[in-house]
Amino acid sequence: MNQATTILTCSALLEAYILKYIPFALALLLSGCASSGVVPLTSEKFMISKNTVKFGGGISASAASEVHEEANDFCSKQGKKVETIDLQLTPGRVGSAGAVTLQFRCT
Repeated sequence: MNQATTILTCSALLEAYILKYIPFALALLLSGCASSGVVPLTSEKFMISKNTVKFGGGISASAASEVHEEANDFCSKQGKKVETIDLQLTPGRVGSAGAVTLQFRCT
């Protein structure tokens, strides 16, 4: 193989790799914005879950504050404050989204 053929082959492999994984990367990025919204678990207990995407895995730094903010907005509309029952942080890995799940009540 000469140098021109090697460059062309590497270029073709890179293009095939990019085309194969771009849809997957876009799906992860779009799901990074996904929030369940407030889900009632009982008449007094609620949950919000948010998918997080961070390059290289882990948890987005803003995800936990975003679910708390959403819970605060929900409770403040009732003239109440958020009481956290449980907060679960599930880190993502390369190729999979993480999640932040907040269970709360309004007091």
